[in-house]
Amino acid sequence: MDDYEKSRYRGFGPVTGLPIEHGMMNFSAFPPDLVAEIQGLFPRVVETAKEPFVGITTDGNVVPDLFALKDTGWDPEHATRAATAFLDSLSPAQRDDVLFAVDADEWRMWINAFPTWNPHGLRLEDLDPTQRDRALAIVEASLSATGFSDARTAMKLNAALGELIDQYRDTLTEYCYSFALFGTPSATEPWGWQLWGHHLDVHCFIVGRQMVLTPTFMGAEPIEADRGTHKGLRLFDEQRAAGLDLRRSLRPEQARQAVLYESIRVEDLPAELAGPADGRHLGGAAQDNRVIPYAGLPARELAAGQQESLLRLVKTYARRLPDGPAAAFMEGVERHLADTHVAWIGGSGEEDAFYYRVHSPVVLIEYDCHQGVFLDNQEPEPFHVHTIVRTPNGGDYGRDLLGRHLAQHHSQQRPGR
Repeated sequence: MDDYEKSRYRGFGPVTGLPIEHGMMNFSAFPPDLVAEIQGLFPRVVETAKEPFVGITTDGNVVPDLFALKDTGWDPEHATRAATAFLDSLSPAQRDDVLFAVDADEWRMWINAFPTWNPHGLRLEDLDPTQRDRALAIVEASLSATGFSDARTAMKLNAALGELIDQYRDTLTEYCYSFALFGTPSATEPWGWQLWGHHLDVHCFIVGRQMVLTPTFMGAEPIEADRGTHKGLRLFDEQRAAGLDLRRSLRPEQARQAVLYESIRVEDLPAELAGPADGRHLGGAAQDNRVIPYAGLPARELAAGQQESLLRLVKTYARRLPDGPAAAFMEGVERHLADTHVAWIGGSGEEDAFYYRVHSPVVLIEYDCHQGVFLDNQEPEPFHVHTIVRTPNGGDYGRDLLGRHLAQHHSQQRPGR
């Protein structure tokens, strides 16, 4: 068996010649007359990060008073101690590279592919093992066991992809991810962290005993390592199964509202839902202020059992949060259940590729089966998945809570909006 055959996955082979080096896009590899066209395929992350933050809305207007400072019962002490230990392990130059103001633009400078700008923060791969372990200890102390496992699995599946196709070995690795801290780690004052790179972008804002874990992007190509160092690792089984359960519960008249397009094939979708970068995703990188009208089936038209199925779907994402913040997250979702909308694209068979969206005033969840990037499938396949969770109406990055905290405790300091 030749190397190409060894690198095939579910009948698809590796893509060669992508202009990616050391975790970044290398546009110098393109002919000069194509650079502008290729750059246009990537979101304008740096530029949009400098725009005043509004948040995702349905019509350009933020729904007021959706969020409040509260005690969720979560103890931030473990995360705070882990962050302090990490900072103590760094040189002065490293501390300068990893620390940012609590409302810095860098919160919004992330991408699930590869940056076209010089990335901020410290790259885990460049840290010594002790420093890297301490950085990951912050992540572990902040998330639930499920959340930390999902994040580490996404990182390891990135390495598994590199092994599978035996290319881009300076980029498709377990630790080709940047890490940054915002604010001063504290049990009472606002601070947070960001871990970002290929198929993993997690933003964790902490204020007192409260947490916001959005935007969170997780993905994998493929979602299962069927060989190599990480054989047996899988992601998104629960998110896929719960989505299918909800879709299959819909009566025909409900499905006619929920299903936006019955086919997910590229040729059957409008161009804005079939791009090679975002696929069907509306809430990806550089979309912090995007206007996304509600679409699909209102949850108030679901029967009680179907509403429970919808909440079970949302819980598969909420479980990445620790218990207290997860319960607070679900309370918000349930409070706005009547205003929640469910949208679907594609089929609902066991082997089908599909997309779904759950959208309310307080949550935006997207699950998308993607076409190939490093594998040569031209159509979306179930083994390449992108997911994102956002908090609309100014909640992302904890920005609404930060503003409330500063207004309550530091009236002379207000974050940029």
